[in-house]
Amino acid sequence: MSALAPNYKRKNLSFVKGKGSFLLAKNGKKYLDFVQGIAVNSFGHANKKLINAINKQSKKLWHVSNAFIIPEGEKLAQRLVKKTFADAIIFQNSGAEATEAAIKVARRYFYSIGKENKVDIVCIKNSFHGRTLAAIHASGSKKMIQGFGPKVPGFKHFEFGNHKKLKKLINKNTAAIMIETVMGEGGIKVIPSWCIKAIKELCVKKGILLILDEVQCGIGRSGKFFAFEYAGVKPDIVPIAKGIGGGFPIGAVLMTKKVAKGMIPGSHGSTFGGNPLAMSVGNAVLDQINKKLLNNVNKMSKYFINNLNILKKKYPRIIKEVRGIGLLIGIQLHHDQTKFIKKLMNNKLLTIRAAENVIRILPPLNVKKNEIDLALKIIKKVCSELN
Repeated sequence: MSALAPNYKRKNLSFVKGKGSFLLAKNGKKYLDFVQGIAVNSFGHANKKLINAINKQSKKLWHVSNAFIIPEGEKLAQRLVKKTFADAIIFQNSGAEATEAAIKVARRYFYSIGKENKVDIVCIKNSFHGRTLAAIHASGSKKMIQGFGPKVPGFKHFEFGNHKKLKKLINKNTAAIMIETVMGEGGIKVIPSWCIKAIKELCVKKGILLILDEVQCGIGRSGKFFAFEYAGVKPDIVPIAKGIGGGFPIGAVLMTKKVAKGMIPGSHGSTFGGNPLAMSVGNAVLDQINKKLLNNVNKMSKYFINNLNILKKKYPRIIKEVRGIGLLIGIQLHHDQTKFIKKLMNNKLLTIRAAENVIRILPPLNVKKNEIDLALKIIKKVCSELN
């Protein structure tokens, strides 16, 4: 009997090693892993450059306190600033921590300019921003907050696409609008560029901040470094995690110079955030996020989505919609996805569920065409069996 708490409904499957897009299970079977730790392993399993980076750093320093300068973190922060909209970075250990930090940065900014009343964050109902107490209340999901009362104040919600409600929610106490550029857990729902532009204009008009959560869709997964680049907007705050570590726990919140001024010494901290080991891995990830890789993401995405839409036409009673951008892809089914996911797994393809009966497909960013062909073959087989 497991000594682990039962907060995960784990499949009866474990792995001994992985390479690229594949995992070798304890039972000796080889699986095509299109979960990749839920959009975490940017370059698949056992990436040589990441292995070399962590091995090299582990022989020098694992951890020192943020009471001292950490050169590896300084380097990664400078590279992220140079590559993005940001002027300043705070490193964390996870996406939930990055989201928490983003909320704190927004509120602290208004506090620093004498507007302590501006604390409310407006979010999309049934979104996903992490599992901490503040993050689950930011998500606005009744299921997620059940049993975790009392309610954390300061969060308001509007339905996906309901801009009229969004505008009505903004008042003198509003600090920011926080949305996922692509809703991952919420069903692979891409926020249209026109919508993001309109929200940005609203933020400017009302004098509030725009927080774009790119924890799942950022770091090249959309085909651009950040998914919001398609809209051509400049957010104020962006939490990231998952892909920036390529499998090693790293989170961060990126921000403009304006809002960073509020984060004075002592306003936020993290014991492990920005440690030398993590920062070395983050730098090795950035070394590999280049134009060639992003071209591969876009090329493979187009090929994968086109072929999934062909399957949708062939099996209209099974597949309702194909969603996504880059290599953040969802197949919405007409019926509960549990059986379909199990059959995919039985055929050696690993996927994961999302809301609205969506099957989430998250290959590594360097996925090969023959690996996508194998996935398509398995998906077609399962559609045929369930048709």
